[in-house]
Amino acid sequence: MAGSIRICLIADTFIEDFSKCISSIRSHCDSPISIFASGKGLSSYQERFEQETVIYQKNKLGWGHSVNYLLNNSSEKYLVIMDSSTIFTSDAISPTLEKLEQGYQAVGWRGGLVNIEDQWRSIDDKGVGEVDVLFSYFLALDRQFAISAGGANPSATYYRNADIELSLALRAAGAKLYQIDLDLRQERHHGYHDVDPDFREKKSKENYNRILEKYRGRSDILSARR
Repeated sequence: MAGSIRICLIADTFIEDFSKCISSIRSHCDSPISIFASGKGLSSYQERFEQETVIYQKNKLGWGHSVNYLLNNSSEKYLVIMDSSTIFTSDAISPTLEKLEQGYQAVGWRGGLVNIEDQWRSIDDKGVGEVDVLFSYFLALDRQFAISAGGANPSATYYRNADIELSLALRAAGAKLYQIDLDLRQERHHGYHDVDPDFREKKSKENYNRILEKYRGRSDILSARR
């Protein structure tokens, strides 16, 4: 069953921390890893990570396009979309695969329920169980289902809130999402803390505005409240 899943990371410019992430994965599992690198200077990933599958695109691609490339150019049944700030402290793949095989189309480490009282503007972490939303710190997907649901929105050039949009697209297509406890830890999240704050807020707002426009009020796509 382990051969049915691939771990996918989208490269950033923090190659030392990226190396630490991959080392932690390799210490605890032997699942294949794909690294998607795009933009100036990121060809160095091909030299640094010779043991992994490195896909390099000269033109910079945003989060949505990168996720869709990985979905459409892999052959495994399941893909884990994972941030390089997430560190394995033991095997996180086996329990994830077990839950996916129980009939869930997405399984993740962090997530929650849409806060309806807050007019869909926030997510409440309710812990382990079925959820509306999973975040891309560690997000395992049924690859073909995600493709059939339309994948990630290509307009999402930045990850923040784009994983919420992807989750709700999956729910709208009939997916069941499950938040699971895993032996992972998060170190400094460069995608949030080390980007220009004006860019971060602008792109995050754009992503969330799309969510509100497309999904707010669609209680039919939400999981049971708890």
